[in-house]
Amino acid sequence: MSKHNKLRINLKENSYDIIIEHGLLSELGALISKKFGKPKTFIVTDSNIAVHWLKQTIESLSAQGMSPKVLEVPVGESTKSFINLEKIIDQLLESKVDRDSVLIALGGGVIGDLAGFAGAVTLRGIKVIQVPTTLLSQVDSSVGGKTGVNTDYGKNIIGTFYQPKFVIIETEFLKSLSRREILCGYAEILKHAIIKDEKFFAWLNKNSKEILKLKNDKLLISAITKSCKVKRHFILKDTHENNLRMQLNFGHTFAHSLEALHGFSKKLNHGEAVLIGMLLATKLSMIKKVCDIKEANKIFDHYKNQKINFNLKNFVPKNKMNKIISLMINDKKNNDNKINFILLKKIGKTTNPGDHKLSASELKKYFPKLIDLNF
Repeated sequence: MSKHNKLRINLKENSYDIIIEHGLLSELGALISKKFGKPKTFIVTDSNIAVHWLKQTIESLSAQGMSPKVLEVPVGESTKSFINLEKIIDQLLESKVDRDSVLIALGGGVIGDLAGFAGAVTLRGIKVIQVPTTLLSQVDSSVGGKTGVNTDYGKNIIGTFYQPKFVIIETEFLKSLSRREILCGYAEILKHAIIKDEKFFAWLNKNSKEILKLKNDKLLISAITKSCKVKRHFILKDTHENNLRMQLNFGHTFAHSLEALHGFSKKLNHGEAVLIGMLLATKLSMIKKVCDIKEANKIFDHYKNQKINFNLKNFVPKNKMNKIISLMINDKKNNDNKINFILLKKIGKTTNPGDHKLSASELKKYFPKLIDLNF
């Protein structure tokens, strides 16, 4: 296993590795066996993932003498609910789960968040291994220990921080994804470059077309690795999102409210919401004179060059302004009745959490200008 494809998240007793390679799934059983022996193993996945990758996962575990129990949940963002959380926990308890058991989250961000939360609260914590199967989950939700479920009040309102024992990033998974799903993950890669690394942003400008085509494994692994390094920077600085880690939420205050507005449906997936959210956050940064037009245009040009096109009025309808703002006020990052925005100063640098809070009335004033930007 190549050292350059392994990242260490140093969190003292909660430290773990992110292993990024092509062909890793076949090694999953050996990795578990080497670290934990032959524990009881459970796989949380959904029917879509099961069709493509469940057989290989089971074979890898079986080769090491493990007989995993599969806990299958429905497909989609609505799966992240208390109902499905309870079902997973019930099945774990019925199967006599113990503190040495290993729970494998095989799937995208929904599976990772839901299974991670179940692992965190069952027996006050069992071992969780994240095996993210989408580009989005590989560069975002599988790294950092955030777990949770959605409620009518918003996305990820209920959850906890619970670090995995390790993360397996298998690039072979990505070949079964649509361009829309790849673009969804690319949103977070782009975000990481925008908020922290100007050189990474320039590198993406040069290489993003090849990355999005999935034709070059070396470039793909480099993009994932660079992105995870940015996220690691913030995790190590602020593990429980008390301050600096909130910079990772650039564009997400808008994004989460738009996802909720559209009922967490296929009409607008998380990555698309983040792409729109970053556009809105960049426009707000210009309106507030935090970012100049030259810097903002670098982002707008990148969208145009990648043919990332959104008519904002279709996804951020003016007649839903009050609902959108109400959802933003409920965001878990707020600690008062104002909305806490992360704004952009320039490529590679954002404002600090708490520097720019807007009341509902202030945001209403800016709203028409925000949605008057079409892509």
